[in-house]
Amino acid sequence: MRTIDIFDTTLRDGEQSAGVNLNTLEKIEVAKQLERLGVDVIEAGFPAASKGDFDAVKRIGETIKNSSVTGLARAQQRDIDAVWGALKNTAEPRLHVFLATSPIHMTHKLKMSPDQVVETAVQAVKYAKQFFPVVQWSAEDACRTDLDFLVRIMKEVIDAGASVINLPDTVGYIAPQKYGEIFKYVRENVPNIDGIKLSAHCHNDLGMATANSLAAIENGADQIEGTINGIGERAGNAALEEIAVALRIREDFYSAGTRLKLDEIKKTSALVSKLTGMRVPANKAVVGDNAFAHESGIHQDGMLKEKTTYEIITPELIGNSSTRLVLGKHSGRHAFKNKASELGFELTDEKLNEAFHAFKELADKKKEIVDDDLFSILTNKQTEMVEGVGFSLERMQVQYGMDNIPTATIELKLEDGSVTQLASTGSGSVEAIYNTIERILPGTSKLLDYRINSVGGGRDALAEVYVHLEYEGVKTSGRGTAQDVLEASARAYLNAVNRLAQRKASSDVKEAVEVSS
Repeated sequence: MRTIDIFDTTLRDGEQSAGVNLNTLEKIEVAKQLERLGVDVIEAGFPAASKGDFDAVKRIGETIKNSSVTGLARAQQRDIDAVWGALKNTAEPRLHVFLATSPIHMTHKLKMSPDQVVETAVQAVKYAKQFFPVVQWSAEDACRTDLDFLVRIMKEVIDAGASVINLPDTVGYIAPQKYGEIFKYVRENVPNIDGIKLSAHCHNDLGMATANSLAAIENGADQIEGTINGIGERAGNAALEEIAVALRIREDFYSAGTRLKLDEIKKTSALVSKLTGMRVPANKAVVGDNAFAHESGIHQDGMLKEKTTYEIITPELIGNSSTRLVLGKHSGRHAFKNKASELGFELTDEKLNEAFHAFKELADKKKEIVDDDLFSILTNKQTEMVEGVGFSLERMQVQYGMDNIPTATIELKLEDGSVTQLASTGSGSVEAIYNTIERILPGTSKLLDYRINSVGGGRDALAEVYVHLEYEGVKTSGRGTAQDVLEASARAYLNAVNRLAQRKASSDVKEAVEVSS
């Protein structure tokens, strides 16, 4: 049985999802969980895009030991140098360099002739090969590329030193059968393809990313690229958890598998969902809340008699155990530390103490503490920003009545340490809170999106609020968690603003560079 390499681009292509804005600490946490999942290659970012991306790729490369870390580059010396600068001290520095090959891209975007595209690709790979032991080259928009030209440029970049060739369905256009035929065609017609690893990178614009990826495997692909939960630009990428589980369940058909630890899937999905603010649809394959729910009476009857009548995947396969009471207000620090370790968190003593204190406060208010509550507390502490940067919520009081005008009184500690208190009204409680915060903040802001999720269930469940806003002309996003929805709303808004303050403090201002391979 063949083993398929898994190339995860959650931190690069996935972060290009509209409204997603991960800081370096959050990216490191995702990378560490991807390493626990058993991902072969982690695409950590696009180092040439910004100082923040460069720093994140560098720190991830220094942190991750059991997965290969790579960075994206255009076919330009500047980009390649940036990836080398970020990854030169890692165990296996790897480069992912791309150039468009379809007529529409060459004519309208690159404004280059086919000969110029070949020459540019070859020169980029030759230059990169001086530094990187593994160079992956991608033919952007390969699925709308003339096959003879694709064969020609693949031959040239392989001669130049590329050892992995990616044939992406950049715009999610192709059908599974046709995508498979491309892999079969290049396998049969590129003369120097022996020993070269072929990779598939599929977008989901027509809902066929997973099917296309599996078709590529059927026709000789050795590596699959995708993201956790299928996040990414536009309609997203192939969902890696779907591909890995499909290969496991249908080993009889595909005769292929991965090195992924499938029981880490649910945890990885939850972490990515929480940090990106992109909730997993209930009916999402493999990781959705309804993936193992059975409501039909006929289905329930069959399940009670024999689970395999309607359940081809067991919850335990992906690490999806039922929610249960795990700790209470009388639980001690040692039990809490063990539970944190069981959930995959490695906190410093200081962060662990802070998380334990937050747990105790919640335990005094909430009757039952479940895994989801602890996961939320621990994730917040693990990815918490540096203290002393930005604005902090000191006090808040909201007055609301059906016959009264909602009014919010808020006290904020400002960046200079001073404290300001103001009150404002709004058509609702959340609007009153945000009107007050906006009056206190020194810059102009505009709320673009507001979402609220429940952590776990029950009337005393934690609330998680995600916001996307524009502050002083820069778009940012933030999240806040609290037992009270209004407090969570205020904390989410301030978290979004503080992200910009944090980036400014570290001279990390991200450039507007959009890349799709």
